[in-house]
Amino acid sequence: MPSTQYDMAKQDEQAALMQLLRTAEMTPTQQCASSLQRASFPDHGSRILVSAMLLLAVLLAVICMAGLMVGSVRIPAGTALSILLHALGGDALITADWRASAQTIILETRLPRVSMAALVGASLSVSGMAIQALVRNPLASPSILGVSSGAATGAVVVMRWGLIGLGTFTLNIAAFLGGLGALAIVFAIARAGGSLTPGRLILGGVALNAVLSALTSLLVLTAPDPQLASRVLFWTLGGFGAAQWKLLPLPFAALVIGLAYLLLQARRLNLLLAGDESAEALGLDVERFRRRMFVLIAAMTGVTVAVCGVIGFVGLVMPHIVRFMVGTEHRRALPAAALLGASFTVGADLVARSIIAPIELPVGIITALVGGPFFIFLLVKNAGSERG
Repeated sequence: MPSTQYDMAKQDEQAALMQLLRTAEMTPTQQCASSLQRASFPDHGSRILVSAMLLLAVLLAVICMAGLMVGSVRIPAGTALSILLHALGGDALITADWRASAQTIILETRLPRVSMAALVGASLSVSGMAIQALVRNPLASPSILGVSSGAATGAVVVMRWGLIGLGTFTLNIAAFLGGLGALAIVFAIARAGGSLTPGRLILGGVALNAVLSALTSLLVLTAPDPQLASRVLFWTLGGFGAAQWKLLPLPFAALVIGLAYLLLQARRLNLLLAGDESAEALGLDVERFRRRMFVLIAAMTGVTVAVCGVIGFVGLVMPHIVRFMVGTEHRRALPAAALLGASFTVGADLVARSIIAPIELPVGIITALVGGPFFIFLLVKNAGSERG
């Protein structure tokens, strides 16, 4: 059964659906008057939303600045900010009075890394929020449901047999197909017997993760290339050490296109929280909509895995925090999830490269140390709600 949080969400969405039906019965004049009334007198929820978004934006800016400052060579905040302003406006905006090495570190090493971490975190968080709505399960995420593992396996298959015909794009395509295939298998397992059940969804994802992990290990052990194991370690634990400017356009495009499309589909995602029956009663083809969304989520996850490897638990933890801050309405929650996911991943990368400097830990270790206990908490909470 869904958790208490999702039960409350269902009640809220059912109330929203009734309001929607009542609005549909209004005359155009009544609808216009209602809209003007809402615009003239913003409610308390709108003020909370604005405050939460501003807080998340400031948090992201602070963490990104820390990511530019901290490293093997510490650069003061004023110098880092001056370098960024000079890169935007040149000498006309600010005169350069810092070492050339500091500018190289900021613009060629740390800024691409921070940017990639932010893009990946935002994509994973948004994907996690969407997939939890699609399956109505608070324990779902791209990593738990095998999407990340499937994407990693697809990339490893390409590397194992040297099929890098299109370079990074080949890895992206392989990761996308692997993630989509894994999600299709887990979804088929969960629907065994005719109806999708949360328990089978989670168990199917756990089982497929184990199978894919074993398959990846087999590919590594039988590979003629002795260096493949070190490259696969990067894919299975994730990291941003290889970030470069030329790798950023694809994850940036995946995030912008994916988030924009999900925002356009926000109403349909809201309907799913009220249950498949309610959504279908309002004209939504639930199965077709889910298939389309699963392809989108697999594409977004596949792109992130292709550029940084598997980084787990971001898509599990962040949506819960966002729903606590701004509620379950996806037009509000999705942008907030992008901001919070970006902040969390940039912070995790900062910890990973600072905690035992100069040695860098894989980012996936840090996110797992945070997300693992949170996942256990959700399992215990969900079990308590089922007993109740």
